[in-house]
Amino acid sequence: MIKETHDKRLYERYLAVRLHLEGHSFTEISRLLGLVRQTISIYWRNYQEKEIDGLFLEHSPGKPCRLNNEQHEQLTHLLIHELPADVGFEARYTWTLPLIVAWIKQEFSVEYSVRGVSKMLKRLGFSFTKVTYTLAKAVPEAKVAFKDTTFPELKSKLEDGTIDHLLFEDKSMIRAY
Repeated sequence: MIKETHDKRLYERYLAVRLHLEGHSFTEISRLLGLVRQTISIYWRNYQEKEIDGLFLEHSPGKPCRLNNEQHEQLTHLLIHELPADVGFEARYTWTLPLIVAWIKQEFSVEYSVRGVSKMLKRLGFSFTKVTYTLAKAVPEAKVAFKDTTFPELKSKLEDGTIDHLLFEDKSMIRAY
């Protein structure tokens, strides 16, 4: 079965059991596989109770959430009612996962990965809007006019100091529906 599986986690479970059957201790196996000793013990116990079927474990819930309910509510309120620029992020008008990671660290002194924040937001009921290229759906004449006339005019105003900023929005937005 070890040779037939393509699932890395299942492979590790099979290998842990095999190594224990060959006489290795849980401590040795945990060191070899880079897993916690208790995890190896759980694999062995499940194998003893249900044989191979015991190694087909449910999805691991992972670590407990590092934010409490009040902090989740604060984050939810922030994403719905505030812009990144409102809370000190320079020239940011939509929330992105890296910005949320930075805000959580700044506000709660808790470090999250981008993937961790993505999973947490999904649990909180948020969905992500992918980038859309609306310019591709624009009227061809309007696109040409913008490219040939409007954009060069705006660029020259920026260069001569008539205007301070030229903003383009190109990131996805996070919304709660």
